[in-house]
Amino acid sequence: MARTSPPAAPRGLSPAQAAARRRERRVLAVLALLAVAAVAGFCLIGLTGNWEYALGLRTRKIATMIVVGTAVACSSVLFQTVTGNRVLTPGVMGFDQLFVLVQTLVVFLFGALALSSADPRLLFAGQVAAMVLFAGALYRLLFGRGGRDLYVLVLAGVVFGTLFGSLSSLASRLINPNDFVVLQDSLFASFNQVDPDLLALSALLVAAAAVWTARLAPRLDVVALGRDHALNLGVHHARVVNRVLVVVAVLVSVSTALVGPVTFLGLLVASLARQLTGTFRHGTVLPAAALLAVTVLVGGQLVLERVFTMDTALSVIINFAGGVYFIALLIRESRR
Repeated sequence: MARTSPPAAPRGLSPAQAAARRRERRVLAVLALLAVAAVAGFCLIGLTGNWEYALGLRTRKIATMIVVGTAVACSSVLFQTVTGNRVLTPGVMGFDQLFVLVQTLVVFLFGALALSSADPRLLFAGQVAAMVLFAGALYRLLFGRGGRDLYVLVLAGVVFGTLFGSLSSLASRLINPNDFVVLQDSLFASFNQVDPDLLALSALLVAAAAVWTARLAPRLDVVALGRDHALNLGVHHARVVNRVLVVVAVLVSVSTALVGPVTFLGLLVASLARQLTGTFRHGTVLPAAALLAVTVLVGGQLVLERVFTMDTALSVIINFAGGVYFIALLIRESRR
């Protein structure tokens, strides 16, 4: 019986590299199948009554989760690349706390009725503008002169996040208890009531950022090696990092303003994507993280609604699981 020879390696790749690439493609295919299965299950399980109406509601919710999951996954992977740290996420920069502060100030100054009756497009635009301007001012003041400024940027983000959280806590103690209940409902990530116009705008912004990131993936692989290696290999490190930070600010702002903060989702899917694919190539890690985020959000919402029949925010469970995973990462890194 004739023995079949192993497939030839693509030009420019060693047999080991070719085998690694095939493994990456298999992992991406499995993750894509899981995401499709989660979407199909969410659409079809428990579907009764008016199918057209029910499918319309579920399709909008799924589209929201896909947009948010992609934005959170890409922003987390990109932020970890430019910081050179696998534990940090954009939430460290204080974006989540800034969102909470904006919501709290609206209720504090104008009452809960103003928050619930405000034009969602105007509120969305104001929240995104506030977060992007905050990020732009922070980057301009603290980043760009040298590689060490990146650590100052992260520390400043932690300080501002703590400041925003303290101001939000102070304002929330001064508002009416009934208004406080409305405020708390708005601070948990919810995929149930999203304006279609805002969803379409967010999808366009996230798609544009994803295309730009895909084109930049080879240079991101070099940036992940560190500033000195990137400069030696001919990559303008500061320029790439500045652009990446702006894209991260836009992605985090859009996803947070659309549904609210999902703090630990990015850390969870970014770390799992690297472990499952076994590579740090952004052309593989970014789509893997996005597929994982979609699977976690859609599958989690499906289990929450159809299996446990629980009427609670999915972000509570994700933050709990992500927090446990975060502690496990810290323990593992400390042992190294």
